[in-house]
Amino acid sequence: MTDQTTASTERERSTERTDESDAFQSDAAATYAVLAECWREPSPRLVAAVEAGELEPVFGDLGSVDLKDLRTEHTRLFIGPAGPPCPPYESVYRDRDDPDELGPVKGPATMAVARWYREFGVQPAQDHSDLPDHIATELEFAAYLAEEGFDERLEQFCDEHLNTWTEAFLERVEDKTSEQFYEALAATTRQVVG
Repeated sequence: MTDQTTASTERERSTERTDESDAFQSDAAATYAVLAECWREPSPRLVAAVEAGELEPVFGDLGSVDLKDLRTEHTRLFIGPAGPPCPPYESVYRDRDDPDELGPVKGPATMAVARWYREFGVQPAQDHSDLPDHIATELEFAAYLAEEGFDERLEQFCDEHLNTWTEAFLERVEDKTSEQFYEALAATTRQVVG
């Protein structure tokens, strides 16, 4: 009887640990996915989520947001008419010769991150035509790794990619933005990635 009780108790503890681990993986995957969506071009769905308070667990209170203002700021920061002040691409920060200048897009870092995607047989969503090293695309891949339980590979991907360039990117965003939404997004991304 004692052996059965002990075995039963051990199974229950194992199940609890698995449930906790699954919940953590699910929470991490959801957080990465939310961040990825927030770095994309603002949509009516994003504004509705902010207004409904659905993003408060991740960002805290963001107050009121306006779709037109968010899109204008997104364009100014990340697309720009003549070179954006905050390019959202890893290669721009990693593949530069001069630390005071931004590097080119589609450099070696872009190819390296694309190899990760191929290794796992994933491709960026067809409705997002960004380069493989766009902040949102890398965060989506991190969400995939977390969701699938590839914890060691997620850590390796973050060490080799996200952690190597996002601090410089996020500092630029915080310095250049005039929107509370992007300030909160940069701060939260730093907490999650860092």
